[in-house]
Amino acid sequence: MSGQSATDGEDFEVQVRGPLRSFIRTEAASAGLLVAVALLALLWANSPWSDAYVDLWHTELDITIGGSGLTMDLHHWVNDGLMVVFFFVIGLEVRREFAVGELTEHSRLVVPVVAGIGGMLVPAAIYLAVNSSGDAAAGWGVVIGTDTAFLLGALALVGPAVSTQLRIFLLTLTVIDDIVAVSVIGVVYSDDLDLVSLAVAAVCLAALAGLDRVGEWRASPYVAVVVVLWVATLESGVHAAIAGMVSGLLVPAQEPSRALVEEAATRFRAFRQSPLPQVQRTARLSLNRAVSVNERLQEALHGWTSYVVVPVFALANAGVDLRDGMLGDALRSPITWGVVAGLVLGKLVGIGATAIATVRVGLGRLPEGVGSGHVLGGAALSGIGFTVSLLIAELAFDDQRLVDQARVGILLAAVLATAVGWLAFRVAASMFDQRDAALPMVLSDPVDPEHDHILGPVDAPLTLVEYLDFECPFCAKATGAAHEVRAHFGDRLRYVSRHMPLAVHPHSELAGVAAEAAGRQGRYWEMHGLLFRNQDRLELDDLVAHAAELGLDVDRFVTDLDDDDLHERLRRDVASAETSGVRGTPTFFVGDRRHVGPYDAQNLIAALEELDRGRRV
Repeated sequence: MSGQSATDGEDFEVQVRGPLRSFIRTEAASAGLLVAVALLALLWANSPWSDAYVDLWHTELDITIGGSGLTMDLHHWVNDGLMVVFFFVIGLEVRREFAVGELTEHSRLVVPVVAGIGGMLVPAAIYLAVNSSGDAAAGWGVVIGTDTAFLLGALALVGPAVSTQLRIFLLTLTVIDDIVAVSVIGVVYSDDLDLVSLAVAAVCLAALAGLDRVGEWRASPYVAVVVVLWVATLESGVHAAIAGMVSGLLVPAQEPSRALVEEAATRFRAFRQSPLPQVQRTARLSLNRAVSVNERLQEALHGWTSYVVVPVFALANAGVDLRDGMLGDALRSPITWGVVAGLVLGKLVGIGATAIATVRVGLGRLPEGVGSGHVLGGAALSGIGFTVSLLIAELAFDDQRLVDQARVGILLAAVLATAVGWLAFRVAASMFDQRDAALPMVLSDPVDPEHDHILGPVDAPLTLVEYLDFECPFCAKATGAAHEVRAHFGDRLRYVSRHMPLAVHPHSELAGVAAEAAGRQGRYWEMHGLLFRNQDRLELDDLVAHAAELGLDVDRFVTDLDDDDLHERLRRDVASAETSGVRGTPTFFVGDRRHVGPYDAQNLIAALEELDRGRRV
């Protein structure tokens, strides 16, 4: 087995956006706790104290306000209450990724979406082939889910030493899995429907959409509506999990506004000068407003769901009493083996073969650094259904004996899927040399004085290349660091600027074209600096005003903004960025190697000096 290397940890820091990085790390870290709690539940349920285990989860708990309330046993409070928070967090993450995260570029979605669909249809078909009729057939939904926490934890243990890109690919795939699985829970495994409660739930969904539409930034109105939605969904007969997922999808996410960030900084400085209660309150509200309500709720809830909610769910649902012939009955049951075959074989074939076939026919491509062997290994690990599978097993069968048989199948599948995944990764490494699943580290297109914008001697011994976005606030700060680096090295360094406009910055592409248009009149670097100093003024009229300020031929500048050659210039830079492993801005290359780690002047200088020492040896 191989764990994550130090290189992987550093690579992970720069390849993955902060919120997604936090999400993946929390999910992976909670996997070990899940395993321990699941084993504890099994041991407890098969110990002399097993009656206490059963009695605990049948303990009733009432919450009553003004004569009305909810009465459920602890088992249902966990499955229908706490797990709603879990699915709410999943919904928040899905919304954030589609709005400002890894899923904003729809071209990256084709392969994981198709593979995700295959990873549900094939397992369900295999299960139904084994259990085609009777009560057992209702369990087909057990095999469609994948446990994200267990998947990422198992990948850290048995996957490639560097698996950054594979983790992102699998997380994208599980997003599709989660949406469909929760929809199945809500639609297929629901009781008789109460139309009045459904109407209340619909009003709550409309209220969430309305809060998003009017730009409400406080978290409390969203939380209040979600609580009412949860109660209405419980009363409606639809499983409450769907309320969690859908409400999470309706909580808005957006990049921090530069104006709001500046306002928050101003308020904080005011509090620093006058630490009074009313100034503190204003500063706190301003800081909250600068970060989207989606990310604030994720920050508050994700740790609780990963380290409390899901482990408590495992404790409540993984305790299968295997005594008195139960294990023997399960091992002879078509339900058990239908679950095992569906999760282990079905996920491997449904995800792995579908993803590879999608790439072969040209409908999409795998992420940089991810090979077919990596996909098959990840597909095998997707057979760890656990959380969602255990929940659906409870809903699919009325007979507790059938529930227990499905649970045994789920636990067996988790062990076998991990073993098959380990084997797939070993075969991929030894036979196809597919060892790492990370982004490239080498600059794909060497510096070309005829094409690139260069500050410093074109034949300088040291090279620093930056891929930048003129609307990215981090790039504006990095530009200052680059000035310090150039001052330190003088004529020994050439600094190269390349474009990488991000989809989340609507003005960045036109700003890049404006810099190129200024470059045609010999003023690229002057426009470069002016754009970064005025990141809040990048509309067309602003760009024209910048051109006039620089003394450019404004008519020629405006005409050049529509020149296809300049737009193609940006596209070439973007293509070179993608094949070089660039996934965000700013990204620096020291020589021809992608810089990993902080990009302040001190670290860039240290990296360049190390390159210089190596060059002289």
